[in-house]
Amino acid sequence: MPRLATGLVGLVALTMAFAIPASAADTETARGGGSHRATQEAIEATVENGVPGVIAVAQEGRHTWTGQSGTADLRTGAPRQAEQRYRVGSITKTFVATVALQLAAEGKLSLDDTVDHWLPGLVQGNGHDGSRITVRQLLQHTSGIYSYTEDQEFKRLTFGTDFLQHRYDTWTPHRIVEVAMNHRPDFAPGDGWHYSDTNYVIAGMVIEKAAGHSYAHEIERRILRPLRLHSTTLPGAKARMAKPSGRAYSKLTGDLGGPAKPGSATYDVTDLNPSLANAAGEIISTPNDLNRFYRTLLSGKLLGPRELKEMTTTVPVIAGSDYSYGLGLLKWKSSCGELWGHSGGIQGSTSNSMATRDGKHALSVNLNGDWQASLDPITEAEFCGK
Repeated sequence: MPRLATGLVGLVALTMAFAIPASAADTETARGGGSHRATQEAIEATVENGVPGVIAVAQEGRHTWTGQSGTADLRTGAPRQAEQRYRVGSITKTFVATVALQLAAEGKLSLDDTVDHWLPGLVQGNGHDGSRITVRQLLQHTSGIYSYTEDQEFKRLTFGTDFLQHRYDTWTPHRIVEVAMNHRPDFAPGDGWHYSDTNYVIAGMVIEKAAGHSYAHEIERRILRPLRLHSTTLPGAKARMAKPSGRAYSKLTGDLGGPAKPGSATYDVTDLNPSLANAAGEIISTPNDLNRFYRTLLSGKLLGPRELKEMTTTVPVIAGSDYSYGLGLLKWKSSCGELWGHSGGIQGSTSNSMATRDGKHALSVNLNGDWQASLDPITEAEFCGK
């Protein structure tokens, strides 16, 4: 799930075949004669600032480099490793948007369909009106629908210490939408941009109606199996991650990604029922799988030219910002050019996957902590460092 105004982790913090670690010679080739020294230094600096551990995998052409620092387990001190699974949070949204665009290409839905066309009466109350909101606006966060992750009671149950008693609760999509409908919309449909996890929970419900199967089934059938992303799963309500995986840690500050107070306790939040994230952020994956996904997507092998153009047509996030948002895809203007991908946060995990527009160079990073830490320096070092 995100963190921009208590949403998209990484928009403001910016925050694969089974690849083996590259040799020194491979690394030099991948960077055109340079090295990943700046990337590794940025990784180490992040751990020095208090994050338990960092793993990053960069891929360019056939060459792969892995960097890591810190630990995957504060109890045992085990190192972080590239093959370890982690919860990717809002990176899930790019998968969901890709499936929606594939369905649009097949004529099974239209981006201009309203929510009420597929889910009559679901989005209503307190000024929300599903007859005025389109699928495109859901995917682009221009619907105005309130984000359930900003609801104070939801935050108390899931982001504060009450999480420890509610970590195995099941949240149905309808329950999630009901939480959002208890609030006023952020703006009229199409009149602004605000990151809302509710948008993607509803998008997942639309996919199910249009395809006749759950969004998880469609992601597995259309993306995971064809790309052989064997370490990527949609766990539904299953609380435990398959091995290999490390541990995930939170300060349970009450706000996902919020700053930790000096001396505050650190909680192991590895096990949780990911239905609280649903289509907004339930996926578990690895950096190698994520790199393969984004490289394949951006190279035009998952979507046709028309659909990829729709996905990469962006709207501003904040006036004057270096970020803009398409359909489930973030564009970041780094110091050395445009990068495309998504970031994500969920209890105990902060992630980022970015790639060049042609998909030739990709980087996926994960921190096994969810308190305030910027992924910008690591990403900037990889793509722009010397």
